[in-house]
Amino acid sequence: MSEVALKDAGVREAEVISRSAVLRRLRLNDKIFHGLTRAAALAVLALLSGVIIALILGAAPALGTFGIGFLFDQSWNPVTEQFGALAPIYGTLVTSAIAMLIAVPVGLMIAFFLTELCPMALRRPIGIAIELLAGIPSIIYGIWGLFVFAPFLQSYVQPFLIDLFGSVPVLSTLFAGPPYGIGMLTAGLILAIMVLPFVTSISRDVFDAVPPVLKEAAYGVGCTTWEVFRHVVLPFTRVGVIGGCMLGLGRALGETMAVTFVIGNAHHVSASLFAPGTTISASIANEFTEAVGDLYTSSLIALGLILFFITFIVLSIARYMLLRLQQRAG
Repeated sequence: MSEVALKDAGVREAEVISRSAVLRRLRLNDKIFHGLTRAAALAVLALLSGVIIALILGAAPALGTFGIGFLFDQSWNPVTEQFGALAPIYGTLVTSAIAMLIAVPVGLMIAFFLTELCPMALRRPIGIAIELLAGIPSIIYGIWGLFVFAPFLQSYVQPFLIDLFGSVPVLSTLFAGPPYGIGMLTAGLILAIMVLPFVTSISRDVFDAVPPVLKEAAYGVGCTTWEVFRHVVLPFTRVGVIGGCMLGLGRALGETMAVTFVIGNAHHVSASLFAPGTTISASIANEFTEAVGDLYTSSLIALGLILFFITFIVLSIARYMLLRLQQRAG
């Protein structure tokens, strides 16, 4: 009996030792995983800090030379080394606004059509076609916009808009001037096509997440399709929709090649949407390789710093809006 007891005690001790070893190994793995995740998070912060510091140091000579007037001066003359960021800032904001004004309502309507109204046989092909738009390289959009879309606008759309709004007080200024084909309106339309897949895909996914019982109840009390979309689907998915719109806006603000092809690359501010203009990204892409002086290079880096802060402000506003919506929802 004593031998059996000793054997049982030995087995239990071996089990305890084995279990302790397993627990130590699990704790070690957990510590390693915790350290790796923390290092990844800190690496992101370090990269972001490095980018900000590099931009500030690079932009310091230009900002020190021109001061706050750099933001409000539209002159851009490398010969006399007079630089201002007003024209690129204006072009960036105007083209992005045009893109979002077109892409957001169209994208929401397409997403609702795919989730509620589209026949089942067509949902997948149309959804794949929309997602393929997001995979087309931006330079392809630029080439297509320059050689196909811009001539079409110049020949048909822009003359029609000039004749249509020629006597309307405000619109006559927005749609004035010769029909160049290229310009801020063309760039905004190209951006709208590029942004559309992002808004549509995210909106479709969040619309699919709406509980069917909510929509069925609304239809049951006599709501129309528009009323279901307006009072049931959009309120339930507003956080996801805003997130998709902000993602599209970020793409529009930073797009470079497609805009460079069709905006005209002119450093001046014009009230007409038909006039050539420029954006921050297009200016940097066009002129960075030609910047021979330190002040010229610093001015281009300052444009990058301004674009960084514009993006940061837009994302901050989006986060604030989402926070308010979540607080209101309880």
